[in-house]
Amino acid sequence: MSQDQNQSSPPPPAAAAAATTQPDPPPPFDPSRMIGIIKRKALIKELAAVYHAECLAYCQELLELQKKWNEPLIDDKSPDDSRKKVKPPKRLKKSR
Repeated sequence: MSQDQNQSSPPPPAAAAAATTQPDPPPPFDPSRMIGIIKRKALIKELAAVYHAECLAYCQELLELQKKWNEPLIDDKSPDDSRKKVKPPKRLKKSR
C-alpha cells in the first residue's frame, strides 16, 4: 500500500503540452470595436441619468408623503393641552 502512495502517476500528455505552450497573443487593435464600446458607454450614461432623475422624483414624493403623514400628529398634540389645569380648591384653608 505504501508503494502505491509513493509512486506518482505521470501527467497526461495533453496537460503537459498545454503547460509548455504560451497563450495566444491578443488580437490586433480594431477601431470599429471602439465605436461600439463608445456607443454602449453613452447609452449606459444616459440610462444612469434617467434612473437618477426617477429616483430623485420618488424620493421627493416620499418626503412629501412623510411630511403629510406627520402633520396631523403634530397639530393634535399641542404643548398647552398636555399640561394639567390646576383646579381651585373647593374649601379654602382658614388663615390664623
